[in-house]
Amino acid sequence: MDTASPLPRRTRVGIVGAGPAGLLLARLLHGRGIDCVVLESRDRSYAEQRQRAGILEQSAVDALRASGAGARLDREGIAHDGIELRFDGRSHRVDFPSLTGGSRVWVYAQTEVVKDLIALQLAEGPPLLFEAEAVSVSGADTDRPVIGYRHGGAERSLECDYVVGCDGFHGVTRRSVPEGVLRSYSRTYPYSWLGILADAPPVYDELIYAHSPRGFALASMRSPSVSRLYLQVPNGEDPAAWSDDRIWDELDVRLASAGSRKLERGPITAKSVLPMRSQVTEPMSHGRVFLAGDAAHIVPPTGAKGLNLAAADVVVLAGAFAHLERTGSSELLDAYSETCLRRVWRAEHFSYFMTTTLHTDPAQSAFETRLQLAQLHRIADSPHAAAEFAENYTGHFPGWA
Repeated sequence: MDTASPLPRRTRVGIVGAGPAGLLLARLLHGRGIDCVVLESRDRSYAEQRQRAGILEQSAVDALRASGAGARLDREGIAHDGIELRFDGRSHRVDFPSLTGGSRVWVYAQTEVVKDLIALQLAEGPPLLFEAEAVSVSGADTDRPVIGYRHGGAERSLECDYVVGCDGFHGVTRRSVPEGVLRSYSRTYPYSWLGILADAPPVYDELIYAHSPRGFALASMRSPSVSRLYLQVPNGEDPAAWSDDRIWDELDVRLASAGSRKLERGPITAKSVLPMRSQVTEPMSHGRVFLAGDAAHIVPPTGAKGLNLAAADVVVLAGAFAHLERTGSSELLDAYSETCLRRVWRAEHFSYFMTTTLHTDPAQSAFETRLQLAQLHRIADSPHAAAEFAENYTGHFPGWA
């Protein structure tokens, strides 16, 4: 939005947060002719550089295409028809289309999704304000909730019919709900991920998830020339303690299996430690305030569900707002939380399964390790177990909207 233009004072839907959830919701509402405004506390550069997810389910790809943001994804996204599990000296590929009736996933970084959505938003509207820090959300129980925010050194307000918080777990929207209304369920895991970006072409065509006596490892990618790789590390680990050579050596050891190739090494351009936790907030709405994405739920990244759940939330929400505009009925808005939580808890369970099956808990016994391996062998040996795994990974849930 041209900051020289008058700032909006009123809107149908006020959206807090210009991550993928908030931006996608704005595009879907705009396509249905529903007025909205997006407020983002950070500047555009920061919003476009936040490193997050890189795997898109079919439903998320469909939503991006429907929003008008699918052109570059279709040109540059990398379609994957499976993943490889490595464990107990064995490699096993899970073929998604044959197990799910055709579902697949795409490798396309969240940073690129956000860039595409921001470009569309600024070119076509509706308004998107950067460096507009939401400081309060009031009146959730009224028909005119208000977002208070700071922009251009001044205190401002945006009167809304509805407010959608896409501003994360620590965002102001979630905190604005009266105490006692929300209930939070959470789990913190006893390990983290050391994640790197490297200017090195991936040597494998698909993602590799490795269970190892030395801990979990994941070989992923961002493009044909950039690798994204992860190592399980203790909580609180300092990335500076890991030299480039140490990282590459450890990845080679943990990803090794019979006949496997070593990774192609290259300059490591980014290095960070990511804590692992699960969290769900219930309900996902109160009055005329709705929570979406990380504001309502967090998953460990092992199951590749974070961005996909956020997209699923706002697809439901956009449809509910469209139903309200078309019929005058708030039935679908009233059912938003219940509708979304069914998918959220299934994704949470799958992410928990992936995390606890593939990682080595510092306190686990040899017995528990053998149980992990038994479960991985079951996926490799049972078509029924493999199909369930593939359905969960790709988000292909027969009979679900």
